[in-house]
Amino acid sequence: LFGEIMYGGHITDPWDRRVNNTYLAVLITPDLLVGGNLAPGFKSPDSTKLEYAQYVKYIEERFPPEIPQMFGLHPNAEIGFLTNQGVNLFKTIAEISGGGGGRGGGDINAAAPIITGYLSQLPVNLDMLEIRGKVKDEDVTPFIIVSFQEGDRENDLINQMRSSMQELELGISGR
Repeated sequence: LFGEIMYGGHITDPWDRRVNNTYLAVLITPDLLVGGNLAPGFKSPDSTKLEYAQYVKYIEERFPPEIPQMFGLHPNAEIGFLTNQGVNLFKTIAEISGGGGGRGGGDINAAAPIITGYLSQLPVNLDMLEIRGKVKDEDVTPFIIVSFQEGDRENDLINQMRSSMQELELGISGR
């Protein structure tokens, strides 16, 4: 079942699926994990002697903490990772916070001409009824259907952009 879910969904040819299922039946067996290392220094318990819940409990209680050496990395790899993660976190906070208090705030009304400019650049919506009317029923293929769907999505996006900018203009003007 695991192999069918992980690999089978990507296989469309029935003969390839048959080969894959044969490999899975021969190679992926319950005995595969008996005595195997789940992590360095952590052997898998015998799956034939434990029920699923006991197997999970065994792993949760006895699994060693994750350290870089477990993944074949140098012990200092975690320091670099955590440092980069901290830098990215503080960089994101600084970008979101809006900057320092030393500068004067900008005039929000200065955004109005920019919004008007963007609104004027938005294309008109596609007339999907007219476009669909030009295609004969016998000419409709999966490619045409996807094109229709993409046209609808483009219209939705344009409408959302137009609506958001109009709401922003109303907010700036105080209405």
